[in-house]
Amino acid sequence: MANPKAALIMGSDSDFDKVKGCITKLKEFGIDVEVNVISAHRTPEKAMEYAKTAENKGIEVIICAAGMAAHLGGVVAANTTLPVIGIPIESTFNGMDALLATVQMPPGIPVATVGLNNGTNAGILAAEMLALKYDYLKPMLKDARAEMAAGVEKKDAVIKEKAAAL
Repeated sequence: MANPKAALIMGSDSDFDKVKGCITKLKEFGIDVEVNVISAHRTPEKAMEYAKTAENKGIEVIICAAGMAAHLGGVVAANTTLPVIGIPIESTFNGMDALLATVQMPPGIPVATVGLNNGTNAGILAAEMLALKYDYLKPMLKDARAEMAAGVEKKDAVIKEKAAAL
């Protein structure tokens, strides 16, 4: 069986630094990722066409990152039945415009939304979705959670030592 495949679409190349964590996480989980810059407003026909043809290219989940009037996730979701994850990008109004534009979708056109600039969580959420089909991802996700828990335990021990020394 081929590797799972995700798409990451940015509304602007200026979003790249804020979504690198997404690309990194997807690759850590062995998920192939196709990365594009497509604007819901400046290239709307391309956004719709991409969404309509993504499944035929083997893409199984689409991640959309956009700031300001962040309609990219909604435009993509309206044109595919693949799961769509939105990453609202902070640019104006402390990111509230992007967050609301991504999360406030009408009934029937869902966009799963992660926190502002949180490409890492988008990558993990995509891996969780794909784990429903690709069993190899399940233990990897569990191991990643265990590593996070171990990291917190180490930090707890350090803080306890610092507090005791006061």
